[in-house]
Amino acid sequence: MSQTVNGDAFENLLREERKFPPTPEFAAAANVRGDIYAKAAEDRVGFWAEQARSILTWSKDFDEALDWSDAPFAKWFVGGEVNAAYNALDRHVEAGHGNRVAIYFEGEPGDTETITYADLTERVKRAANAFESLGIRKGDRVAVYLPMIPEAVVTMLACARIGAVHSVVFGGFSADALRSRIDDAEAKLVVTADGTYRRGKPSSLKPAVDDALAAPGHTVEHVVVVKRNGQDVAWTEGRDVHWADLMEASSPEHTAVGHDSEHPLFILYTSGTTGKPKGILHTTAGYLTQTAFTHSAVFDLKPETDVYWCTADIGWVTGHSYVTYGPLVNGATQVMYEGTPDTPHQGRWWELVQKYKVSILYTAPTAIRTMMKWGREIPDKYDLSSLRVLGSVGEPINPEAWMWYREVIGHGKAPIVDTWWQTETGAIMIAPLPGVTATKPGSAQVPLPGIAVDVVDENGAPVPNGHGGFLVVREPWPSMLRTIWGDPERYRDTYWSRFEGMYFAGDGAKKDDDGDIWLLGRVDDVMNVSGHRLSTTEIESALVSHEWVAEAAVVGAVDETTGQAVVAFVILRGEVEIAEGEDPSAVLRAHVGKEIGPIAKPKHVLVVPELPKTRSGKIMRRLLKDVAEGRDPGDATTLADPGVMQQIAQDLRK
Repeated sequence: MSQTVNGDAFENLLREERKFPPTPEFAAAANVRGDIYAKAAEDRVGFWAEQARSILTWSKDFDEALDWSDAPFAKWFVGGEVNAAYNALDRHVEAGHGNRVAIYFEGEPGDTETITYADLTERVKRAANAFESLGIRKGDRVAVYLPMIPEAVVTMLACARIGAVHSVVFGGFSADALRSRIDDAEAKLVVTADGTYRRGKPSSLKPAVDDALAAPGHTVEHVVVVKRNGQDVAWTEGRDVHWADLMEASSPEHTAVGHDSEHPLFILYTSGTTGKPKGILHTTAGYLTQTAFTHSAVFDLKPETDVYWCTADIGWVTGHSYVTYGPLVNGATQVMYEGTPDTPHQGRWWELVQKYKVSILYTAPTAIRTMMKWGREIPDKYDLSSLRVLGSVGEPINPEAWMWYREVIGHGKAPIVDTWWQTETGAIMIAPLPGVTATKPGSAQVPLPGIAVDVVDENGAPVPNGHGGFLVVREPWPSMLRTIWGDPERYRDTYWSRFEGMYFAGDGAKKDDDGDIWLLGRVDDVMNVSGHRLSTTEIESALVSHEWVAEAAVVGAVDETTGQAVVAFVILRGEVEIAEGEDPSAVLRAHVGKEIGPIAKPKHVLVVPELPKTRSGKIMRRLLKDVAEGRDPGDATTLADPGVMQQIAQDLRK
């Protein structure tokens, strides 16, 4: 029987019989073997010490792998010194790989750039000198408000090189959100661009920075502006500086020095916060070790031959760990793309896979379901035979979307690694290893070697297989957040107070009959219908398993009779043909009842043309809940399509 977070049973939707073991050829050539789990379990801390020494080049070796004496405040690789930029750049050039491509950049208008490791190293050295010329010193904070352009990676690595702490703010955030993050981090410098491109049109960024800094009281001394789309922007003399002028005046020579293993690397504010922003602090050596190890092991990376592409924006942690740091520390060649999947046409991603012969693709279930909606005839037009590993990140992936990804994009051969982790964990925590694990549609499956993850009940006791509960991490891990910036008590209260001695991720999960882990989304994405606890993820998976449905979002709306009622919003696949007189709502309600049980049948199923998504692709279920409960959803300006909520509200009223 399936269990939701508090253990209520209903018919098991998430029992999955399909399994896909690695081919003998893949397993034989894989970076890691199955015995790695036992080796890591024997001496978990020693395992990570071994990874740290083999993956990174140290300026000074560490004395102690882990100091957990002040739990829950961890120190990893104590006494060691390391430079993140040197590890991502200089050492590859010194080893004779300067001509290897680091980044294939593809701008939305179609402009391209091929940047080698030697090129990128010189740019970062110039930027490091430039920032120092503006008075930035070790420990100072730098706010980064840039689109997906190479200068974003250069800025992050230049900060890391000199020991400044970068705080990247996603380019879709408002001036108010930017200001609150600048103030919390007390940033001295902002690096931005005049703008970017959005679905074929210029989109501005610099005006938001000007608005953010209009009121006095901030700590910003300079704003460096990259010229990207050529828009005219306001200019504050003495404060604003052109990127190109600054770099041209800066020396291409800069010596990287080691920083303490626990020196702050970056602050990243978690999205969707209310009130005071929550700055997640990551430090240097442990973070680099785990991002590089997981990038190599989970994606089976072969840096000499693979072309890797993570579609995440650098404004999110995935863009930090699996665009900027993990791949470059590993000497990988990657694609960096500025635009959206449907500009200038819906085959844009697959065109890029074909053009650059991408072999590893890491993207979000939202994107996969969107491609499903558009129809398989679009990817079928392109040569995707170079793809050998497919990754999923950001939210639980429905089994049907997983299968579509495997069959249509991976042609039934490329293993899928469904990864679970968070801004707070810094790096992947749960995922199959493609050369070891028999993968299972919809399940992240197993904790990685050296990671102690569990599913527990409300009392903190482990749940047996076939049951659900709360996802926790039992032991410290190298890339864990060290604190909330400036607020250690909030760190302790938020993550370590629910279960004694355990990190609580805020997510619900279940173990299936094999002991594999299924993520059920945030614990607050659980509805109480007539005393039954239902997971929105399971109902969404049931809806997407119907052949008509490309994507679904489910919310619980207040209901006088049942406490909460299930309300579903669905997007139909492009090729669906519905017979005259057939009611999609009734058909889909019945389908959920059959898949899960009558209690889970949505009260309403609304067919919509689009769902409210942020520019990063996350569905804003909060806005759907507002509409379902008859409230005005309010400000929708952060959505990729601000008009979509008005349309949904009108349809629901009808």
